[in-house]
Amino acid sequence: MNRLADATSPYLLQHKDNPVDWWPWCAEAFAEAERRDVPVLISVGYSACHWCHVMAHESFADEQVGALLNENFVAIKVDREERPDVDAVYMTATQAMTGQGGWPMTVFATPDGTPFFCGTYFPKPNFLRLLQSVAAAWRDQRAAVLRQGAAVVEAIGGAQAVGGPSAPLTAELLDAAADRLAEEYDETNGGFGGAPKFPPHLNLLFLLRQYQRTGAQRSLEIIRHTCEAMARGGLHDQLAGGFARYSVDGRWAVPHFEKMLYDNALLLRVYTHLWRLTGDQLARRVARDTARFLADELHRPGEGFASALDADTDGVEGLTYVWTPAQLVEALGEEDGRWAADLFDVTEEGSFTPHAAAPPGEALTAADATDQPTSVLRLARDVDDAAPEVRTRWQEVAHRLLVVRDARPQPARDDKVVAAWNGLAITAIAEFQQVAAGYAEDAPGQDANLMEGVTIVADGAMRDAAEHLAKVHLVDGRLRRTSRDGRVGEAAGVLEDYGCVAEAFCAMHQVTGEGRWLVLAGRLLDVALERFAAPDGSFYDTADDAERLVSRPADPTDNATPSGRSAIVAALVAYAALTGETRYREAAEAALATVAPIVAAHARFTGYAATAGEALLAGPYEIAVATADPVGEPLVHAARRHAPPGAVVVAGSPDQPGVPLLAGRPMVDGQATAYVCRGFTCERPVTGVADLVAQLTRR
Repeated sequence: MNRLADATSPYLLQHKDNPVDWWPWCAEAFAEAERRDVPVLISVGYSACHWCHVMAHESFADEQVGALLNENFVAIKVDREERPDVDAVYMTATQAMTGQGGWPMTVFATPDGTPFFCGTYFPKPNFLRLLQSVAAAWRDQRAAVLRQGAAVVEAIGGAQAVGGPSAPLTAELLDAAADRLAEEYDETNGGFGGAPKFPPHLNLLFLLRQYQRTGAQRSLEIIRHTCEAMARGGLHDQLAGGFARYSVDGRWAVPHFEKMLYDNALLLRVYTHLWRLTGDQLARRVARDTARFLADELHRPGEGFASALDADTDGVEGLTYVWTPAQLVEALGEEDGRWAADLFDVTEEGSFTPHAAAPPGEALTAADATDQPTSVLRLARDVDDAAPEVRTRWQEVAHRLLVVRDARPQPARDDKVVAAWNGLAITAIAEFQQVAAGYAEDAPGQDANLMEGVTIVADGAMRDAAEHLAKVHLVDGRLRRTSRDGRVGEAAGVLEDYGCVAEAFCAMHQVTGEGRWLVLAGRLLDVALERFAAPDGSFYDTADDAERLVSRPADPTDNATPSGRSAIVAALVAYAALTGETRYREAAEAALATVAPIVAAHARFTGYAATAGEALLAGPYEIAVATADPVGEPLVHAARRHAPPGAVVVAGSPDQPGVPLLAGRPMVDGQATAYVCRGFTCERPVTGVADLVAQLTRR
């Protein structure tokens, strides 16, 4: 009997009609394996994963595979986005056994959850042989299997252990991390490493703050080059905004087409702050379009942000997004079609041939689309600094192409709301909104109207998401990891959820001036300090009263998203600055000290920890503007535009309830007044923009 029909996870629901007797992750599944004396197959993936779809179609939808699985195993399906703790434990095991990892992840375990054989994607013939071999080994070589499992558990226990050396995260360590990133930088294409190439958003956030602290031009060069290369490449959706998960090549040309909420939230922050610090028009456009993508494509009205858009459409990867020269001419006419082909680098040779992932023996409705080369749209020309008539033509052509593309079959959307990722999106939109308000006077004509429209829509989505987290995901004072269609899931929140959501609530406090968001942030941080903290000052990724796994994960490294440790540090820093409660800052410093020894040596995997370190090093600044007009006040715009790394900014009436930074801070002579403090020291109150900017930009 397949037991996935009532799941809240879209990934699990994709498997509800398989001939496999799937169980969700639960104690009953392991008890059933114990009763039957059979091993467990743990299959881990997520709904937007292309190769997860391939293995599902090839194997899990196959009657022969289903019969073999059902006879010899208890099969458990896990959504890695819903249960990152389970994913972390078994990914560590997979990497320990194979030297690599990825999804789909295929793990064979004993009835107590001990992994003894791990892998990723297996083609159907290989998977059938593997099932037969594992079943035979369990039956005939049980002692060897158990020894293997014990060795794996010992290995992953060491990999996930807390403790070890610690040291203050100093300016010297942060500068060494920036130097290490410069050494690993791809001078030709931007970014770090080769194919597949992932957007290094966390490293760029760190380098933005390091540049602002030091004025290091090398850091700024890396940021600008990488941001331009990503924005002009196929990684970036040239018509609707937003970024794909990664580039399959080293040049950002051809993406893996899934679009993840967390990537777009973090990249929105990067482009927003590049625009804030430099006035760069490409960064401004990309930030605007990414905010619009989040609001238009991932926001669920009355709820939060959906997790992802799928890589496949009708079983064909990239089908929605690619073009041929003939299709451009058909959509735009001969003259504009040829002009668009030159602008977007669409050629007869193409850059990508869509490939299918269909069930065996079934025809694809889009099969003809795989017979010819197509091109991913890339900006082959500089349009941001082009003549006005060129920009106008480009915008009109892009709009017409988007209308045609919207009429095509569309990729599926994973509507699951993940707490941590929604926190990242809320923080990103809050920062975008604040920067956009400060630059409003610099945007000419029609573009100013577009910017205002995007800002308003994104602001509504941000508030929706924050309210949804507060009302639906907070249950009895604890966070739940996911929800869908307004129904909260059972999975407990992990450390990254508490950190990202608390930081988002701190951002909401700064945007709205409402004290309730700060109260909520404090409650989440108190839970984290009580339930997740380790004796050495670090943190575990799961609570002390969470379900016991074969090891308790505590990964200090940042990868596609901030680690739980980095996320909680960032939230503790912001909350301490907003409230003046030093114990939260002390907790942040202690946790960051446990990461400091690996920051300089492994800068690519500690980007958000280094970002939080820059905030602590800067103070962070606490900026309060006492004003009757927090929306339109020039002092507020100047504070946000010139804020040092990690600064907090609040604005409102003096002694506004629930806003500690406005307590006892009157307007001087009836004028709006700015108060700037850092490190328990305050500057003199100022009423002029120039004086405020001087206080904020003094190194």
